[in-house]
Amino acid sequence: RRYLDALGPLCRVIRRQFRTVEGDPFNPRAIRAAAERIRALGFFADVDVQTRSGSSEDQVIVDVDVTEQPTGSFGFGASYSVANGVGFVVTFSESNFLGRGQSLQVDLNTTGSTGRSAFRFTEPAFLGRDVALGFGISQSETNRDNSFYSTKELAADISLRFPIGEQTAATLRYGISLDEIYDVDVGSSVILQDEADERLTSALGYTLTFDSRTSGLNPNAGVLLSFGQDFAGLGGDVRSVRTTARVIGQTRVRNEEVTLRATLEGGALNMLGGDVSTVNDRYFLSSRQLRGFAYKGVGPRDFTADNEDVLGGNYFVSARLEGEFPLGLPEEFGLTGGVFLDAASIWGLDNTSGTAGTVDDDLAIRSSIGVSLFWTTPIGPLVFSYARPLNKEPGDEVQYFDVTISTRF
Repeated sequence: RRYLDALGPLCRVIRRQFRTVEGDPFNPRAIRAAAERIRALGFFADVDVQTRSGSSEDQVIVDVDVTEQPTGSFGFGASYSVANGVGFVVTFSESNFLGRGQSLQVDLNTTGSTGRSAFRFTEPAFLGRDVALGFGISQSETNRDNSFYSTKELAADISLRFPIGEQTAATLRYGISLDEIYDVDVGSSVILQDEADERLTSALGYTLTFDSRTSGLNPNAGVLLSFGQDFAGLGGDVRSVRTTARVIGQTRVRNEEVTLRATLEGGALNMLGGDVSTVNDRYFLSSRQLRGFAYKGVGPRDFTADNEDVLGGNYFVSARLEGEFPLGLPEEFGLTGGVFLDAASIWGLDNTSGTAGTVDDDLAIRSSIGVSLFWTTPIGPLVFSYARPLNKEPGDEVQYFDVTISTRF
């Protein structure tokens, strides 16, 4: 058996998706699985894998016919909240860098009180094997304009991802970060004032993933299961175990025109050896996890402090139901609609001794409902979302509207 070697710079990328080599027994199931892996790359608009007889009866030729599509993207996002004002996000990514299947991503994120930049590179076939080597660096800062304290962080990580089954994979990683909490306002919670310091975190972690969304028996349905842990304490100043888990189920119905998706995720931060978590360690819910509320707008709050600071939580859970459907308009309009229902909570502190009393860090569910409008335009797809909180707690900060634009090249 041989492969058609006329695929230009993408030949090695395509060949890597085949788990067998020339001379192996012919296995139609393995060929079909390889075709699914090629489609899952996202590099091609169309993939056709066919077999035909070779020069002798015991040989088979595998023909791979592909149509390339854009693999780079440039994204721009904007949001508005009363607390943070206007925020902007700029992203650049290329999933087939130099035609080698390598991925490159650069993110820039800024609001009136925050700024973050990040770079990540991934080599999917490290040393010619089915092992993905990735590394990244990031830098972030916040100032006192909104949170009444300032933070900064410089972080780097390296990871290895490899398959352990047809639909399962494992990731091993090491990360190191230097963060600081400083310039805490005198009106802020004593909890935050006690956390003002510079710390070095060194952590080793892993993630196990099962994903049948692109390679399962049902092409219109699938699930993603993910579980990971990070162990801090290999040097540095922090000793902790951070655990995260996520489940996603999605399906397409009504002639594949309607997409339904359900997501459940959670996280837990457990400090060890008497260490206490800081606001830089703890979880905060983003608009991706809970729409209708501002980032750092929900969770345990010290109402006895002058600034009524949001402190974050050691634990979080988020559940989301989403649907995308046609609006009955002509296809050339490029408009589809969506609805969603979100519910989430963030809770738990190591230190609940507030400025003038005990901070309530109990679990409290927030929820929201909303609609989305997806619009395909010449400059790329736009997503407009509007959410209304259903359940909220005193002091929660809402964010009703969000718009995102991205374009591919």
